[in-house]
Amino acid sequence: MQAGLIAGALLPWNATAIDRSDFVPAPGNKFSSNYIESLLVQSLFAITEGQLEEASRAIDQVLKTAPNFKLAHLIRGDLLMARAQQLQNFGNVATSGESVDGLREEARKRIERYLGERQPSQIPEPLWKLDPSQQYAIVVDTAKSRLYIYRNNDGIPRYIADYYVTIGKNGSEKRIEGDKRTPLGVYFSAPKLARKLPDFYGDGAYPLNYPNEWDMHEGRKGYGIWLHGTPSDTYSRPPLASDGCVVLANPDLKSLAPILKNGNIPVIITDGLQWLPADAPAPDGEKLDTALESWRKAWQAQDTDNYLAYYSPQFFSPDADFARWAKEKRRIQASKAETEIKLSNVSMFRYPHSEREMAIVTFDQEYRSPHLDSHMKKRQYWVLENQQWKIMYEGPA
Repeated sequence: MQAGLIAGALLPWNATAIDRSDFVPAPGNKFSSNYIESLLVQSLFAITEGQLEEASRAIDQVLKTAPNFKLAHLIRGDLLMARAQQLQNFGNVATSGESVDGLREEARKRIERYLGERQPSQIPEPLWKLDPSQQYAIVVDTAKSRLYIYRNNDGIPRYIADYYVTIGKNGSEKRIEGDKRTPLGVYFSAPKLARKLPDFYGDGAYPLNYPNEWDMHEGRKGYGIWLHGTPSDTYSRPPLASDGCVVLANPDLKSLAPILKNGNIPVIITDGLQWLPADAPAPDGEKLDTALESWRKAWQAQDTDNYLAYYSPQFFSPDADFARWAKEKRRIQASKAETEIKLSNVSMFRYPHSEREMAIVTFDQEYRSPHLDSHMKKRQYWVLENQQWKIMYEGPA
């Protein structure tokens, strides 16, 4: 049965039974959040079949390990009520309709995950290229309330794990300060905040670089978008409950700590993740790789006209628009000095939910000429204009 139908069948509890013959709890020890989640889903599946004793055993196991799991408490309360009367609705024992709605959505998101592929064999479409120094990448799908972790295996992203997350109360696509939305885009994490935070943030917080260069160019406002945990009395929060941050259960945030500790981990936030077969690279990513190398060669050859042809007329940098940029480059390259330019540690990520096809490219740049020897980490935003990749932004990373 499809995920939506099964989620709907949970309301009321006495809905038509579902086939769970191929459902097996996730592997892991009893403290694993994925194992806890699979037990909770197992309990919900048992309820739809009228197997209330089995459901009770599973939910009791959940609460032994995660006694602050509010959704599990609500389910257990309903099961206790079912001993005295027929269970009619999700959250019979709750008093707040708003909180029941949120927990219902949490149950639905968790069920949908376990009806999908347990370990995705495909690659998130935005991960076009991981440079050798980039050991991990994180992708958040706000539509599914899910965070996926990938390890760089010789340039190929390999799935490690995924976790349930909470996003902004008003959904995604943040635009203004205080709109309680989670931004969509490509961001990079900072190390864990060293200062002591209120219990509300749980095991800690890892800031993201929102607003990034593109956000600021587009006039998006706000700040303080973090990956953080939950209060000590709360295992997890409903799918739409934060002020814009991406919130994980504390055990999940702790499992991410070794990955996030040094910062600079790409965190791609999208609303409706697309997937690619592991052996089928993104065609636009390959074209962008070719364009980047052609741009480098034109620059190294001091072929100014060809070099500038790789820039969009809407180009911007931290201190120049296209006209100023072009004027300065023509001045510098007028002497045709012998120049050597090397690019290394190149990463490419498609930028989600942009009006035009866009990607972020980050690389280490070595520049040598008779007058200058420099090394820097650079970031560019490339856009697809008339089927040609052009640079929209360029600056230090």
